[in-house]
Amino acid sequence: MSSALLIVTALYFQHMMDLQPCIKCIYQRTAVFGILVSSLMPLIWQHSVTRLLGFIGWGVASIWGFLIAHEHVDILFAANPFFVVCDIIPNFPVFMPLHEWLPAVFGATGDCSENSWQFLDMGMAQWMRIIFGIYAVTWLIMLISRLTIARKI
Repeated sequence: MSSALLIVTALYFQHMMDLQPCIKCIYQRTAVFGILVSSLMPLIWQHSVTRLLGFIGWGVASIWGFLIAHEHVDILFAANPFFVVCDIIPNFPVFMPLHEWLPAVFGATGDCSENSWQFLDMGMAQWMRIIFGIYAVTWLIMLISRLTIARKI
């Protein structure tokens, strides 16, 4: 359950270390929640439908998270930061305003160009790009292996 550990780490960074998340961070956090929910579905109810939905959710959330993290890295290292656009309020669907329901978790109070936390000379957005890349590559390997096994049957 690496996704649960990532959520706990993100909340620790936000509430204990006072590193306020930007809109891209919140979208990445939402993708991690998507991976978490996708992994819990087949764990709670073992059925072919929940396994399929969990597998699809894992792929969508990991690829979407990678794209958001990549966009966030582009914002951080833009040649001209004055042309970088980053929303202030999350653009969640009308039927699911997570930033209103759980503002302590999904409220974006930081700046997208903030890159103060560093580990091994990489910021959080760069690490999240690597993490989502690992999730996506693992998903792709599992997809290929499942299709290969299904073809042999």
